[in-house]
Amino acid sequence: MILFLGNTYENLLTGQTSEDNSMTRQPHDQFAKQYLQELLTALGKVEISHEVSPEVRQVDVWFVPTAPLTLTQETTSARGLLGRLASTACLLEPFSNPPKEMEVRNCLLKLFAIFSQFQRQVKQNKNTLKEGDLPRLWILSPSFSQARLDGFGAKLKLQQNWPEGVYFLAPSLRTALVAINQLPVTKQTLWLRVLGNGDTQRQAVHELERLPKGQPIREKILELMARWHVSLQKSENLTEEAQELLMNLSSAYLQWREETLQEGRQEGSLEGQRLILQNLLEGRFSLLDQELSDLIPMIMELPVTERTQLLLNLSNLSREELLEQFQGKGL
Repeated sequence: MILFLGNTYENLLTGQTSEDNSMTRQPHDQFAKQYLQELLTALGKVEISHEVSPEVRQVDVWFVPTAPLTLTQETTSARGLLGRLASTACLLEPFSNPPKEMEVRNCLLKLFAIFSQFQRQVKQNKNTLKEGDLPRLWILSPSFSQARLDGFGAKLKLQQNWPEGVYFLAPSLRTALVAINQLPVTKQTLWLRVLGNGDTQRQAVHELERLPKGQPIREKILELMARWHVSLQKSENLTEEAQELLMNLSSAYLQWREETLQEGRQEGSLEGQRLILQNLLEGRFSLLDQELSDLIPMIMELPVTERTQLLLNLSNLSREELLEQFQGKGL
């Protein structure tokens, strides 16, 4: 398994990249890429912003599954419909708003460019390119209008057990449009519905929170959502799209925070509590520098009720406000 990221994990959390503040400008798209990367890493090779030529274009998520024999049914079934989409090499193109005709065409151009790359590689190796070896394109959108579906001749395949909401283009195009708001509300579609918007996304986040505790993928995604919530909360001049994402992730953040605090209380040992506190400070402020590290022993010395209240209010405190509370106590 190989993983490539266009930006470092820390930069994605804070919204800072080497070029721009992409989180606040395209929050849903950046969240979707990191979210899909987290879900698919266990299944194979994930590459974010994969470049294809001859004209340089970037595929949002390029995925190649591990050899089928190494994949367990439990691993793939745990991801439901998303696991089915990722059963073969594929391009995943998530949109925060329904794509326009030209945006769909641009996705198809990326697919065709990869087809050409495959063909060149096969010729160099003097092999034969089989249709089944070509990747598929999955365009994920909160919704698709009937006019857009008709325009691309997209059809359901209910007889092949594909659910409502998954519309296929002509077979040779190896492409499908996924209307997330039309997917049935089942456990199998949960991981895709998280990439919807409005009520669809909010309901999916609540369903995720209610999954049994202890599932590694649940814990990872909750933490990812919590970190995005914290980062967006610190950002200024949020777009309407960013504000909606922030609101939809709020309950996941609260769930993660409560479970983290509970874990710290149950851990019992001072070292365990110290690690939990360190993680909370890192999640809130992204970077744990010396000044914040110096706060940890002082927070540990607070009475339990006072310490718990401080941590519950942590998301509402700026760095300066937190440091100010401990002025004269060793800082």
